[in-house]
Amino acid sequence: MADYNEIKGQKVQYLSSDPTLTSANEGQVWYNTTTGTLKGLVQLQAWSSSAPISTQRYNGGAGTSTPMTAGIIFGGYDPAAGDDVAATEEYNGSGWSNGGNLSLGRNANAGFGTQTSAVSAGGYDNGPNSDVTNVEEYDGSAWTAGTALPTARRAAGAFGTLTAGAIAGGATNLDTTLEYDGSAWTSGGNLPVGTDRTEGAGTGTQTAALFAAGDTRQAFEYDGTTWTNSATTSSDHDGGRDTGIQTSALVFGGFLSPGSGQVTATEKYDGTSFSTSPATLATGRYGIQGSGSTGTAAFAAGGDQNPGITSLTEEYTQSINTITAGAWASGGNMNTGRSTAGDCGTYLAGLVFGGNPGDAPYQVSLTEEYNGTSWSESGDLAQDSADVSGAGTQTAGLAFGFSSSPNTITQHYDGTTWTTVPGSLPTAQNQARGIGTQTAAISVGYSPPGTGSFEYDGSTWTAGGTTNNSRSGQKPGGWGIQTAAVIASGYSTPPATIISNTETYDGTSWTETGHSVVTAVKRTAVTTAGTSSDGMLNGGGDTAGTNDSIVTTQGYNGTSWFTQPSLATPRLNLMGFGTSTNAVVAGGDTYPAGPVGRNVTEEFTGEVSTATASTLSSS
Repeated sequence: MADYNEIKGQKVQYLSSDPTLTSANEGQVWYNTTTGTLKGLVQLQAWSSSAPISTQRYNGGAGTSTPMTAGIIFGGYDPAAGDDVAATEEYNGSGWSNGGNLSLGRNANAGFGTQTSAVSAGGYDNGPNSDVTNVEEYDGSAWTAGTALPTARRAAGAFGTLTAGAIAGGATNLDTTLEYDGSAWTSGGNLPVGTDRTEGAGTGTQTAALFAAGDTRQAFEYDGTTWTNSATTSSDHDGGRDTGIQTSALVFGGFLSPGSGQVTATEKYDGTSFSTSPATLATGRYGIQGSGSTGTAAFAAGGDQNPGITSLTEEYTQSINTITAGAWASGGNMNTGRSTAGDCGTYLAGLVFGGNPGDAPYQVSLTEEYNGTSWSESGDLAQDSADVSGAGTQTAGLAFGFSSSPNTITQHYDGTTWTTVPGSLPTAQNQARGIGTQTAAISVGYSPPGTGSFEYDGSTWTAGGTTNNSRSGQKPGGWGIQTAAVIASGYSTPPATIISNTETYDGTSWTETGHSVVTAVKRTAVTTAGTSSDGMLNGGGDTAGTNDSIVTTQGYNGTSWFTQPSLATPRLNLMGFGTSTNAVVAGGDTYPAGPVGRNVTEEFTGEVSTATASTLSSS
């Protein structure tokens, strides 16, 4: 007969507050005496959408021993361009930024290492249609030639670091391993007889690696000398990805072999066996470029959806926390759709004034306020205007540089009414980028084009510092305060060019940062409340000679630019306000579909991680 103590189970703990949520508490149940609820803690596994890569591709290399917050991909093939890809992109956990290009664009190249110390080995060059021996090393900014492979190969698995890395298998049906010490390649152990592998994936270190996916479901472990059979996966992952370490890894994506169809399945390896994760890729694909630190976090970028190549990025997370990826969502529509209006304010207290409604009349004086949910009409500007600039807040706004006469007018807003003030601009201008507050603002990047900027103290405009690049009045990116501002990208003429550089202002002079935006844009919306080290460019146009609109969103962290989740609707001449974690964009033109003044609003919420315990029913 069973002992009572063996069958009754554990007692439910009575706690006055929830315990610290760590993996040690996983599966635990307790009663919160303060809230009167029974609670339990469960592990969450999920793939979520992240920012897209800039260059769509598949079958490229990626760092293997890189944490998810400092990832790297390089090479690959883009059928739309009909060519191999040389571009390198770096991942910071939220978005992608451009790195240095490979000297030789290629696909099916093996990759290992970190974001600041990576190796691209071998691959296939579509120029001469041949496998290559080329090896390149990356230092975080540029690729240089490394020691070539003894023989050409493509589609090999890879693992390790620049000074202790390896590749194994590859086309055509190879079972050999080559180890790299940063200067020379030497032979390692062969895969078990009859288990040659093409398009497999490797992860781990040179002395503790896992090789999975590819032509069969069989996985192998490597100890630095010998390969041994490990477990088998439940699903095919031909051309899939393997990330993590030997005792904690993920295998995901690929295609069925033999058969057809792209794989969404994710499998976890614990050093002994594979188990199918409840988390599946939203988009099944082959030739993914991916990386992760352990079997608890990874990214999957690009790939072949069959048909079609994608630029999608998905993130895998395993935690006891609730993680919500950054995304754009629909907000309340404006009462009057428009473009080229002035804007200022914050996420929950934004302001839009003037603008072009898309048909006669060309310009309006209407003002609308946003409260995070809906728009309401407020006091009109003194005159109809489009191409107007703004700064300040919803209760202390600044409007200047109208397209209707005079082009030098300045107005203040007190939350209800606009008042014309004596402080006129020294020169007529429109479509400038306004930065700062009602009593400490900057006008820069205005039309007619030039390098000047003007400062406002609440009553008078005076000449400010000179920019290093001429930017015409097509609303370049810009945000911050008068003594710590950023100006980025924009339109320059002549010749008609969209520029990609970034400058910062210290209240006296503008300085080139050397940071190029991911996508050069004009007529973009910005986060008006951003700081000099934290802001966004949203939408705009990326062609100098036309007004075609785009969905691209780009973030800036003071050091580099990176992609962010895209807008749902491509637009330029749109308005925006908020921060890089909570932003709003509204209106705009949808070229080449129009010009149509739109009333559509989108709201951005950055990635949020919240520790929560699941609440169960209490009795």
